[in-house]
Amino acid sequence: MPDAGASGALRSPSLRAYWMAETLRLREALWGPLEDAMEVRRARAEGGEFAQRVLARARHLGRREKLDQLIQQWMQGSRLALTGLCLIALLAGAGAALGALGDGSRPVNLLLALAALLGLNVLSFLFWLLSFAARTPASATWLGTCWLWLTRKLARGPDAALVPRALMEVLSRAGALRWLLGGISHALWSIALGSLVLALLGILSARRYSFNWETTLLSPDAFVTITTALGWLPAKLGFAMPSEAIIRASDGLQQLPESAQALWSGWLIACVVVYGLLPRLAGTILSLLIVKSRLAAIELDPGLPGYAELRDRLSPASENAGIDAPSGPAFQAHIQPAEHAFPLGDQPLLVGIELPSDRPWPPMDLPAAVADLGVVDSRPQRKRLLDHLQARPPERMLMACDAQQTPDRGVIALLADLAGLAGRGHVALLGLGPSNAARASTWQDRLLAAGFAPEQIHTDLAPALDWLAGTPAQGREARNAHAGP
Repeated sequence: MPDAGASGALRSPSLRAYWMAETLRLREALWGPLEDAMEVRRARAEGGEFAQRVLARARHLGRREKLDQLIQQWMQGSRLALTGLCLIALLAGAGAALGALGDGSRPVNLLLALAALLGLNVLSFLFWLLSFAARTPASATWLGTCWLWLTRKLARGPDAALVPRALMEVLSRAGALRWLLGGISHALWSIALGSLVLALLGILSARRYSFNWETTLLSPDAFVTITTALGWLPAKLGFAMPSEAIIRASDGLQQLPESAQALWSGWLIACVVVYGLLPRLAGTILSLLIVKSRLAAIELDPGLPGYAELRDRLSPASENAGIDAPSGPAFQAHIQPAEHAFPLGDQPLLVGIELPSDRPWPPMDLPAAVADLGVVDSRPQRKRLLDHLQARPPERMLMACDAQQTPDRGVIALLADLAGLAGRGHVALLGLGPSNAARASTWQDRLLAAGFAPEQIHTDLAPALDWLAGTPAQGREARNAHAGP
């Protein structure tokens, strides 16, 4: 079935990366840029050339926005559509054999039967060849275009419609679109013709047929010439061909022996194999080989709109001392678990976030096993901390905040970024008392909206430190005992 080759090309890791980047580019072109401070930081931390960083950013954003799931769903739909077309091709091939031979109650006109079996296939194959000379679009491979149309019908949602469009853009720029659709079309024709040959073998083995040629305008010599010319190549490949005497005797006016009918059966099957099945198999193999070579050489065009604007942020001439800050009153940070390029560290970490200068730090009862990262107040300190955790992510980290301050979006965004870099990140709200219960509720609401679970929020530093320094089992007990509401 063709889905093995076609889907194999689509599963190429290189293609999936460029496909995701193009989907994201089209999405941002339609609905505006996404908030991507953390994703840009991760892409820069992974290093590489500008194109590699664009692909890394797209990979992280695609996972966050669930575009990778849309691509996977489209792949499943494309395989389903391709499977349906394969089944239709199987049935069409068998039906063509039955239609060309009939029920055996009357003689089979050889030329009409051959035209019925190969006519449409030969015309479509010639049309595909001529499309290269005429430089027509890939619609010349109408079966491949039909597959693409079916996959679009199976897509649901506004973003889902971008997935096939992005794939077509990537394949077209790589020069692989025509060949991929052509390979799918040839593969479907191969299935139909294979089914046709098998049906011919089965029908001719189970029923008795008589073959002849009929003509009003042509002479017997013309029929001999046509039959001999069509049988030349099959004869070179080892198929048995009728002699000139048998050809002349097959005018419907003479009774032919069973051996002659068998020769005509072999001639008909040989013509279908040589002039139908083999060219389609060759076309399938050639198309998929060219697709593979074109995709192996695929490159990202950094000058495309949407990519060029990322250069200053992904590959800056000089590093910005601050952090990327999202804008807009409707912005809401969310925890995005990072893909850790390095193993998680065993030492638990403690960090203070914009704590007042009169608060003693580090805490007097800080366990010996805990490493203190100090208090983070400025943008350069935030950047150094994020870069440090990107390179050496901890298994457990506690972030202490001054709960008497208003939880602005910058602090919540930083906490979400830090929690995404750690294996497990908890927040301790310091300075709470009966008089600021409303402020505590605001902090908890904002943290919950950012993706923190209730058991990750502590309203007292002491039990939070117990969780930070304890074993995994003790940590779970501490979280259950001291979690906020």
